[in-house]
Amino acid sequence: MIVHDILHNAANSFETAGIPSARLDAEVLLAFCLKCERLEFFKNTDMTISKRQLAQFRALINRRLRWEPVAYLTGRKDFWTMTLEVNKDVLIPRPDTEIIVEEALDVCSKTNSAEIKKILDVGTGSGAIAIALAREIALARIVATDISAAALTLAKKNVRALKLENVIDFRRGDLFEPVEGIFDVIACNPPYMSENEYKKLPAGVKDYEPAVALLSGKNGTEFCEKLIYQAPGYLKKNGWLLLEIGAKQEKTVRRLMEESGFYDSMKMRRDYSGLPRVMKARRK
Repeated sequence: MIVHDILHNAANSFETAGIPSARLDAEVLLAFCLKCERLEFFKNTDMTISKRQLAQFRALINRRLRWEPVAYLTGRKDFWTMTLEVNKDVLIPRPDTEIIVEEALDVCSKTNSAEIKKILDVGTGSGAIAIALAREIALARIVATDISAAALTLAKKNVRALKLENVIDFRRGDLFEPVEGIFDVIACNPPYMSENEYKKLPAGVKDYEPAVALLSGKNGTEFCEKLIYQAPGYLKKNGWLLLEIGAKQEKTVRRLMEESGFYDSMKMRRDYSGLPRVMKARRK
């Protein structure tokens, strides 16, 4: 069968089901089955597909029609300058989270470049933030924590694939339970969904991605509040706390930081859609 026709039919099925980016999803899944780049579809309009590949593609289409995320279907997701393995044990890394990486690189660039940068990534999931920073900062020493043993297993696999085992130390526990020492930077993409927001999430998120990585109590800021009050015990003077936040949480998170009395130089960074995304604050 001709790839062009198969793509057209798959995209139509996704559009009928109301799935966003229908054509892109079809292309990504077919490229995965054919083990090629999407560009090949356009370079070779007469490309064909074997019966085995077609069966695999149709199986993936059926799963996508049940709103299973493409990243879980392919088992991989691009983040920063790398491709990470992902599964249902971890939140799928989003481009918005790259803002934390950018901010961490910014604060580290303003200190002595010859100093070892001690960085803590709380709730590492797939290891996305920790691995990105390890690849960018030559003298980084990173501790990455998560409450989920399954998430840490996957993060370690990603680290091994990128040959960063000697840079990142993974530890299991909630918040700062497994941590000791003082850090230059603490970064966290915390769960920040309220109970009401979680109920309204699209099926592709709520039905597949781990609730523990999304849901943070009735108001959505419970995890952030704990982190804000506990982090100063692990931040050196003038060290930085970087938090990803929900689009409507800027005022609340800023108030929590001010009321704690531990921080100054608070600044919110917007994402590339113009929404509040990362709050950073310096330890007094």
